[in-house]
Amino acid sequence: MTSINNDVVFPAIYARTEDGFQVGLTVADKGQVHFTVDSPCVRHSEVADSTSQATAFLAPDAEFIPRPNIHSDFWSATGS
Repeated sequence: MTSINNDVVFPAIYARTEDGFQVGLTVADKGQVHFTVDSPCVRHSEVADSTSQATAFLAPDAEFIPRPNIHSDFWSATGS
């Protein structure tokens, strides 16, 4: 463990292995959870364009990407 943030609203935890791999788990605004992974052995490579269109609508004049608002029986909470 490299760091632990015990904040009640925005907790986070970070860890690193001896060979330099790192992971982080953070809770952000409105409960959005972020999992990050860093690898010491990644090389730059070209990434191909997506072969399919995005399925979520984004207004052409939108300044920011909106928060997720799609219900999933698996991922969406139904109560506390």
